[in-house]
Amino acid sequence: MSALPPRTGLLAGGNWIIDHVKLLDGWPPQDALANILSQSWGNGGSPYNILKDLSLLHAAFPLAAVGLVGDDADGHRILDDCRAHKIDTAQLRLIPGAPTSYSDVMTDTTTGRRTFFHQRGANALLSPAHFDFTTTRAKIFHLGYILLLDDLDRLDTDGLPRANAVLRRARAAGLLTSLDCVSEHSDRFRTVVTPTLPEVDILFVNDFEAEKLTGIPLRPAGASAHSGLNRPAAESAVRALLALGVRRHVILHFPEGACAASAGSDSITWQPSVRIPAASIAGAAGAGDAFAAGCLLALHDDRPLADALELGVCTAAVSLLHATCSESIRPLADTLVFGRSHGFRPLP
Repeated sequence: MSALPPRTGLLAGGNWIIDHVKLLDGWPPQDALANILSQSWGNGGSPYNILKDLSLLHAAFPLAAVGLVGDDADGHRILDDCRAHKIDTAQLRLIPGAPTSYSDVMTDTTTGRRTFFHQRGANALLSPAHFDFTTTRAKIFHLGYILLLDDLDRLDTDGLPRANAVLRRARAAGLLTSLDCVSEHSDRFRTVVTPTLPEVDILFVNDFEAEKLTGIPLRPAGASAHSGLNRPAAESAVRALLALGVRRHVILHFPEGACAASAGSDSITWQPSVRIPAASIAGAAGAGDAFAAGCLLALHDDRPLADALELGVCTAAVSLLHATCSESIRPLADTLVFGRSHGFRPLP
């Protein structure tokens, strides 16, 4: 019997969302009014954003989707958009009786910060039975966002979240597994995310999520989300996440840049973010997923972790140029030129 060809491609599942993006002239206090300056729709959710970003980066490997959308206008819009970007939709299913998940993304144009009002919709029904790893030849399976997938977050009869079984089956089928979670203000990180980590090859977390999972403060009390990052604490956090069971790489990202560690190595790889002018930032929606897309492209192609982080921060920077998640993503070479031409911030 002839050997199977090497695995190639990325299969991504989880949250499929339409973002209804509204740009505001400022964020109002409670009971007050803000003016909507413009509005548009865009892709949202970890698999949708990452797959579309990879298509726009001109990734040279197959892209495929897993998930649920409603049999409504937004659901058909997602399917049409995926097909237009050469994303295989065989496992992206229309279901009756539940709306396609959507978020109203309110972006304050004076700061670039955004606030999400989310309808969980069909994503809440996504279960282990919807994932088929027997027919795919993908190299990497990415799942996101855990903590925003009701059925997969639920504890099964073995006391583990149902997402754990999905990741275990993917690994047993020969795929590398990648995971991202949502920045939920709750105590569920330890009960839902931590038990999945031994089935995860590549973990993406931001500074908030890393603190929740490890209990290690990454910034001084009272510091803003863009100031005071404690570099030794960040390094301790990525090592602590590896100790919790992540099998290959922990990749921690934050406004100042990113750092990562690999299992079996004592070294930490650092990469500062792109020095993009504040006036060029149209919105930050999807920047974390753009970062993950850049990293996954490089890791898929077996490039060094340092290359993955550089492509990640450059892709994230390009994503900031448009209020939606993916409309400003460019081909890989152009993305690197953009980041390098602007230069990188000093590391903390």
